[in-house]
Amino acid sequence: MDIMAGNPLRFAPFMTRPVTPLVAVDAVIEMLDRPGRPIVLIERRNEPFGWALPGGFVDVGETLEHATVREAQEEIGLVITLGGLLGCYSDPARDPRGHTVSAVYVATARGEPQASDDARSVALFDLEHLPPLVFDHARILEDFRLWRRNRSAVALRTAT
Repeated sequence: MDIMAGNPLRFAPFMTRPVTPLVAVDAVIEMLDRPGRPIVLIERRNEPFGWALPGGFVDVGETLEHATVREAQEEIGLVITLGGLLGCYSDPARDPRGHTVSAVYVATARGEPQASDDARSVALFDLEHLPPLVFDHARILEDFRLWRRNRSAVALRTAT
């Protein structure tokens, strides 16, 4: 008998709910219909202010992949095609609001991105000419450069 059947959030009576990081997703979105396949960045409407990859928190009951597609639709108004998982980023200091783990996907899109929801504005950037970025998004884009060049998994970084 499954004592937790029907409710994925219910814990067995003898278990305490663990204290864990928040779960988020981000997307490195290449624009297929633009020369050089620039990437989409948003200027955040909320703190911490600055330029960032489109993304956000995963809703309860939602998969990482669905959350990534939903956040892109909400923030930049584009339907994206996921190409794969770039990596998971979990440095406890990566987000000044608190410990957040982010699954980062590589994606593609076509069309004209439009800022909405948490995005104050949206722009396309060449990887060699990026604005200052919030969170650990500069590190993520370094990993993306390696992935884009080799089209293979990015090597793990050792824990510090």
